[in-house]
Amino acid sequence: MCGIVGLLVKKPELRRELGAWVSPMLDCMGSRGPDSAGLAVFAEAPSTDLLRYSLYDILAQDVWPTVLERWNANVDAAATLAAHGQQATLFSTTPSALGKDWLSNYFPHLHCFSVGHVIDLYKDIGHPRELIKKYRFAELAGTHAVGHTRMATESAVSPAHAHPFTSGEDFCLVHNGSLSNPHSIRRKLERRGIRFETDNDTEAACRFLEWRMSEGDSLEAAIHRGFAELDGFYTLLIGTATELVLVRDAFACKPAVAAETDDYVAISSEFQSLAHLPGIQQARVFEPAPEQIYRWHV
Repeated sequence: MCGIVGLLVKKPELRRELGAWVSPMLDCMGSRGPDSAGLAVFAEAPSTDLLRYSLYDILAQDVWPTVLERWNANVDAAATLAAHGQQATLFSTTPSALGKDWLSNYFPHLHCFSVGHVIDLYKDIGHPRELIKKYRFAELAGTHAVGHTRMATESAVSPAHAHPFTSGEDFCLVHNGSLSNPHSIRRKLERRGIRFETDNDTEAACRFLEWRMSEGDSLEAAIHRGFAELDGFYTLLIGTATELVLVRDAFACKPAVAAETDDYVAISSEFQSLAHLPGIQQARVFEPAPEQIYRWHV
């Protein structure tokens, strides 16, 4: 049992409230997933070509000055870094494949949680309430966010195994449910040179969709392929640079509820995590149908 949350703020003047609105949603879902949590926040489209690398130091050492010094000396002299405890955001024009390879070679104890022009990703072990305070989620601003609280059932409890999972750039996925064929999906993708970082079943779904899109499928077409090839029970919430996408399997046995107003679209595993939102009494609240793709654009 896990909890998913998503929030897309429609009006630019309200996007400073994103973190304040989504934090109680994530906290409430701690009853469904107390062992780890994560939040991906998407910012307004930048005016530069900088990539944002979301990094995590599993050794909890003060490594960030060294990372930036060596990156500037060997990769990109104009890079900058913003540190917040064990996590940091590295800003650089270095292509993601090159940057991630360099980090894995020279700082193997670092996790690169995400790369993109607008995504920042935070995840860690512990109750989501602890993460909200530790990483000051309530102060975050942006266009939309995707969050998850985890109750581990099939793989280790660690920051790397927590959701959201990412693949490619500005793409993340959270999952409530269980896949019965992640290993066959993984073997299929590994034969095509796709590398995995964990044994989590959700990573298989994430990398499957990204692979299909790299082969030319639209996200919608990739999801339709997923209906045929991803076996199991799932509610998936996907974040891209410009939208939130929600989909449930054919049986729709994993809970999901959506609420939409003129100001926002909010998604959760349970309505109670939406009850604090402004204007929720006037929202259009509905249960998403099975194997129907719901998309909301920024």
